[in-house]
Amino acid sequence: MNKQNGNQESLVFSYLELRKILGILGTSLPFILFIGAWIIFNTGLQRSISYYYHTDMGDVLVGMLFAIGFFLLSYRGYERKDDLAGDLGFVFALGVALFPTTAEGATGFPIIGYIHNAFTVLFFLTLVYFSYFLFTKTDPEKSPTKRKLQRNKVYRTCGIIMFVCVLLIALYVLFANMLEELFKPYKPIFWLEAIAILAFGISWLIKGETLLKDKV
Repeated sequence: MNKQNGNQESLVFSYLELRKILGILGTSLPFILFIGAWIIFNTGLQRSISYYYHTDMGDVLVGMLFAIGFFLLSYRGYERKDDLAGDLGFVFALGVALFPTTAEGATGFPIIGYIHNAFTVLFFLTLVYFSYFLFTKTDPEKSPTKRKLQRNKVYRTCGIIMFVCVLLIALYVLFANMLEELFKPYKPIFWLEAIAILAFGISWLIKGETLLKDKV
């Protein structure tokens, strides 16, 4: 009996650590790419996070996307659809990594860039689903604690932030002819992606009980 309890506690600890790692990867990704490219390689801020693929930080970007993907694959929730969300997140993260965005001025194989964009949108929408719908679930046999209600507010806020960022990026790309000249120097896609990924990281840090943990 004690052995079984020990195994359960170990499993819970493993899940919490997995979520914390995902949170750390999410919150650190934009900073690692920007600071690494700037300090080590003297490379300026890129148009988007995906554009770092074409810099000396490309291997770091791909490696972190693979890590995020495999951690999502390891995620297990209450129901099969929760597990499916993790599996899809894995596929979409690898798709983003393996099909790079089209480099500025490139002329060949634009289809790869379109595939990258599709995987990116699907990846972010999966993260929205995690934060807004999965993380806010409560055991039907228990009343949610005050902390749980607070966490749910943060989860939903993070989900909304990610969705709004994706929507704004889509609108910017759709109306690029009108907006590009005015906003291009400010790299709006990079900042919107960075905000979305930070929201993703924060929601997973909270899920890993790094923040807003239930009081014992």
